[in-house]
Amino acid sequence: MRIHALIAAGAALTLGLTACGSSGTSSSSGSTGAASGGDIKIGLSISTLNNPYFVQLRNGAEAEAKKLGVTLTVTDAQNDASQQVNQVQNFTSQNMKAIIINPVDSDAAAPAVKIAERSSIPMIAVDRGVNGAKIAQTVASDNVAGGKLAAEQLAKEIGEKGEVVVLQGVPGTSASRDRGQGFTEGIKAFPNIKVVAQQPADFDRAKGLDVMTNLLQSHPGITGVFAENDEMALGAIKALGAKAGKEVKVAGFDGTPDGLKAIEAGTLAASIAQQPALLGQQAVQNAVKAAKGEQLQATVNVPVKVATKDNLSEFTGA
Repeated sequence: MRIHALIAAGAALTLGLTACGSSGTSSSSGSTGAASGGDIKIGLSISTLNNPYFVQLRNGAEAEAKKLGVTLTVTDAQNDASQQVNQVQNFTSQNMKAIIINPVDSDAAAPAVKIAERSSIPMIAVDRGVNGAKIAQTVASDNVAGGKLAAEQLAKEIGEKGEVVVLQGVPGTSASRDRGQGFTEGIKAFPNIKVVAQQPADFDRAKGLDVMTNLLQSHPGITGVFAENDEMALGAIKALGAKAGKEVKVAGFDGTPDGLKAIEAGTLAASIAQQPALLGQQAVQNAVKAAKGEQLQATVNVPVKVATKDNLSEFTGA
């Protein structure tokens, strides 16, 4: 299936990032005269490029910058909020016309936004919101709706009864908060399902494995897991071993290539598929508008959809 080619491509991207060195900075320029981008320079600070999801977001942003004929400089904050503030500060001194931030932490990003605001540079938040500071726009998936969809699908998978656990993302991120809120609201519709534990695993596969291993010791009778991203879901699947997809159903979030591969294999029951490349694309589109002085709507919600084995071809093209 074409899905295997997607996985290979994702792996190649990850290897390419590693080979780029430790500077964490790359830039791409559009062709001369493309879509009247002119001399617009935009900075993009991504929370981490050690995650296939954010690699796709970056790729979408770079493709759109090329199409519009603008210069995009991308930095990797490596999940360090203070480093991200420094990156934004550098962008302001580099005369960026607009800055896009994918926050490491929604609260800790506020000082970065205020730095840009003092320089009258509009800021766009992508995938995660910013708390405590004014930004021009937030471009994000509808995470609350996605959390509800995850609850409904997981309930269906486990026969609307049993005990489930939740693996939470990085504390302080709007994505984790909103997905958790949606799941909590959605699961209330199923009184015979009990959430017996919720614990952060920081959107990380290795931490998902460790946290799930510990939770299984204290809750051996669980029949369902909701992980707030596919990386944690894949870690949970490894911890579950032969139980994954059989005795215990796992639902993830993001629709990453590895997540889709796990759905194909039957170990992951479902994933709430986002469109990270589209998020990056729309963030750049609106950053260019902001750079030109145009007014933007406060929020752009990019739709999400449940990916299962039944509709997998919609997401893999197979």
